[in-house]
This record gives sequence, structure tokens and C-alpha cells, in this order.
Amino acid sequence: MERDIKKEQTQTAYTTLYHYFSKMKGDQVRTSSVPIKDSMVSAAGSFIAILVISGIAMLLGYPMILGPMGASCLLVFAAHAGPFSQPRQIFGGHLVASITALSIWDIFGRNHITIGITLALILFLMIVMKLVHPPAAASGMVAINTAGWGFLVTIAVTSIVLIIISVLYNNFFKDRQYPKQWV
Repeated sequence: MERDIKKEQTQTAYTTLYHYFSKMKGDQVRTSSVPIKDSMVSAAGSFIAILVISGIAMLLGYPMILGPMGASCLLVFAAHAGPFSQPRQIFGGHLVASITALSIWDIFGRNHITIGITLALILFLMIVMKLVHPPAAASGMVAINTAGWGFLVTIAVTSIVLIIISVLYNNFFKDRQYPKQWV
């Protein structure tokens, strides 16, 4: 009897492990094809936006924002209809992430623990506030590793500039609409 119980427990453990690891294999490969013309339109929009944004970032002395803003450009031009690409998420996400990171830096300093806490708090706040914009998490990581609150001005200005450029550019094409929603 005891032996049967152990055998059943072992079998259950194997089944649980098998189920756990089988989830990691993923689904079937799906290829998505984006027409070359649409890819070129997206690339041109990103080029225009990052050209303007990099000029502003260099002028204001914070070229390190180009990583997060470049990722934002990708979303805004290549996935302009997506929920993470909308103006509220762009501006709000970058702002919340930067303010959170700079506040933690001011209060607790910067070390590997505060950096981890910062990212976790940014993720939590963006979800709760419905401001999820993945590149904004990178803004927080850059902010906690930069010198001061001037970063906030630069990220706010460049976010607004990106939104303006994407509204003007994306709507120039008949098969694009941006934004899908403002708020």
C-alpha cells in the first residue's frame, strides 16, 4: 500500500515536470510577412524621428536616451496600431519610469539592489497605471545610471517630439492611422 502511494507520488511528480517543461517548447513557427513597402515606410519614419530626437538629446546633453527612444521609434513606426505604441503609453511610460528611477536614486543611491527594485517598481507602476511601454523600462534603467534630473526634461521633450512626428508621418499614408487612441 505504502509502495503504491510512493509510486503514485513519483508518477505525479514526473507528470508535473513533464507538463512544466513541455510549455517551454513553444508553439509552431509562424512566419509573419510585412510587405517591403511598409517596412521601408516604417524605416523612413524611424530615421526622421531619431534624427530629430538625437539632435535634441545631444543639445540637452543626454545622448544616452537614444537607446530607449530608438526602441520607442520601432514600436511607433513598425507596430503603430499596437497598444504599447500609443501616445499615452509612450509619454506616460517614459515619464513614470524616469521619475521612479531618479527618485529611488536620490533616496537610496544606486547599487545592484536598488536597480532591481527600480525595475520591479517601474513594471508594477506601468501595469497598474495602464502605461505599459517596454522601451520606457529601459529609460528607467538609463535614468538610474545617469547624472540627475535633467534626464527627465530630455525624456519628456523627446517623447512629445516622437509622438508629434509619428502623428504627422503615419497619417500621411492612407493605410496607416495613428494614434488608435490618445488616452
